[in-house]
Amino acid sequence: MGLFEKLKNGLKNTKDALSGKIESVINSFTKIDEDFFEELEETLILSDIGAVTSAEICERLRGEVKRTGATDPAAIKGLLKDIIADIVSGDNSLKLDTKPSVILVIGVNGAGKTTTIGKLAYNLKNEGKKVIVAAADTFRAAAIEQLNVWTERAGVDIIKHAEGADPAAVVFDAVKAGQARGADVIICDTAGRLHNKKNLMDELKKIARIITTNLPDCTLETLLVLDATTGQNAVNQARLFSETAEITGIVLTKLDGTAKGGIIIPIKQELGIPVKLVGVGEKIDDLQEFVPQDYAQALFN
Repeated sequence: MGLFEKLKNGLKNTKDALSGKIESVINSFTKIDEDFFEELEETLILSDIGAVTSAEICERLRGEVKRTGATDPAAIKGLLKDIIADIVSGDNSLKLDTKPSVILVIGVNGAGKTTTIGKLAYNLKNEGKKVIVAAADTFRAAAIEQLNVWTERAGVDIIKHAEGADPAAVVFDAVKAGQARGADVIICDTAGRLHNKKNLMDELKKIARIITTNLPDCTLETLLVLDATTGQNAVNQARLFSETAEITGIVLTKLDGTAKGGIIIPIKQELGIPVKLVGVGEKIDDLQEFVPQDYAQALFN
């Protein structure tokens, strides 16, 4: 199955919900007027796109209707597809320009951090890169064990300490191992950090300092893993994490199990953070790069 087909299948629930509701609005009107826009905006809000972004989409849509002279509500879907593709577009690629590059993976427990790291390591190895994973979520023994299983499946090295060890020490050892072994990418797991736990956020900053001190010129990606099934709560998590960490990209997991995949749109529109990777299944090769045009096409095809 090709990457677009996987994305299309993963977004099926979202497409059925979002496009179905929009189709219903379109079929309820014979002309594009203010009542139509009000109904459409309410529909978008109820589809987990949020009030702010829904208002922005409708405002841009008004402009496009005026520019194109569209009068038939049936023309709306094509215009919406283009607007959404434009909103979520940007530089969505991972930046791995140095040897080694570092990827710091953050997010709350249960969002899918461990599986994301395993799948990402697998993808990078298949691209010919040497990968080392740092098991720096030392607060849970299960996290280390789970990550060990995933790295074995991916066929990459792991640096780990015992449960309760200093996470920054694990990252330090991984950085040194990466330098010694000629690694291309070092992926660092972190504890499932709750935004209101100051000590955990301080720990995250400590880890970042270890990286920048020992690899001052490295490319550093800080990826926030969000669970798509949580809808607007995922947007709130992104907002809170971005107040503390310099997030460079979002990984949105479990797209295949939810009708709330529209949250990609407000994440980009309201926070300006690009979605870089999406999880569209449980298999090790079901993590893929986010392509804005494919996303819009899959939603409105």
